Amino acid sequence: MKLFLGSKILNLFLIISAVSLTMYGCGQKGNDSPKETVIKLFGAMEKNDTGAIVHLADIPSLMRIRGEDYAHATDSPRVFHDPMEMLNDLTGEGLTKTRWFSMQRIIGDTEIKGDSAFVEVSFINKRINMQYYNKFGLFLADGKWKIYSFKTVAGAN
Repeated sequence: MKLFLGSKILNLFLIISAVSLTMYGCGQKGNDSPKETVIKLFGAMEKNDTGAIVHLADIPSLMRIRGEDYAHATDSPRVFHDPMEMLNDLTGEGLTKTRWFSMQRIIGDTEIKGDSAFVEVSFINKRINMQYYNKFGLFLADGKWKIYSFKTVAGAN
């Protein structure tokens, strides 16, 4: 009986997941610009929508980045050991979400080179008069842009 109930729950979970992904996919335009993708990432972070974040950002690529902390919170770069750690960092009370949403965010110019793009994103901390200038890196896969880097390219202004 327990095995039967467990398989029913697993099947229900798989069906709900498939329907959710299908609904999410139908509501998304396959040809969003890189800038729209970055804007949608901030919207997904604001709503704590981990499902949308997974579709907008290449979490494994972001986890491989070493030597920098894109949250602008510490001199010691953090290391993420599994995707849920990173998703928790980008949602709820995560350090990156908390820091990024405490600052003014300005999304600037986009540079597209074939299947790669860079979107300028500045975070402005008005309290200490500091600007963090970034270029988010994106790649085109199956007609959709995905963020693979939040790399900081310059310091304060």
